[in-house]
Order: sequence, then structure tokens, then C-alpha cells
Amino acid sequence: MNQAHLWWAIICVALISFTFKATGPAVLGDRQLPAAARGVIALLAPVLLAGLLVVDVAGPRWTGLDGPLLIGLTTVAVVRLARAPMLLAILAGTVVTALIRLLWG
Repeated sequence: MNQAHLWWAIICVALISFTFKATGPAVLGDRQLPAAARGVIALLAPVLLAGLLVVDVAGPRWTGLDGPLLIGLTTVAVVRLARAPMLLAILAGTVVTALIRLLWG
């Protein structure tokens, strides 16, 4: 993908996002969305981020799976589940990934 296509894609995504955000208040007015709809909307960003993360870690057609990075991400998840602050979890994942890369050479 050349740089011109990339910028067109960014502009299109920004316009679509703006349109969606402007349409909601215009259509709903002062009414609230149903609880189920609010739940789905609240989960859209984390699910999209998770999908992008999986694609980035696994590579195209799962050919670029990076073991140390996968272990580091698992470390971040485990440390976060232990209710540690996000910065500490990221630091732990970074250290584990670096140590594994160092040991595996």
C-alpha cells in the first residue's frame, strides 16, 4: 500500500467515524440507548483493539507468530488479572519478553 492510499484510508475512516458520532445524537435526541446497546457500544473499542493486537502478533495468515512476544502479552494479562496497575503490567511484560529473547538468542 503506498502512502497516498494510506492517507485516503485514514481520511475515510475519520469521516465515517465522525458521521456515526454525529448521527447518534441527531437521531436519539435526549433519549437514552437501551442497556444492551450501550453494552455493545462499550465493548466495540476493546474488541477492535484485541483484534488488531492478534493480527499484529500473529502476522498474516498466522505465519509470523512471535513466541516471546506472545509470552510477554500473556504476562501482561496475568499481572493485570492480579489487579496490578497497568504500567506495572506493561513493565512486567516488557521485562519477560526481553529476558526470553535474551535467553533464546
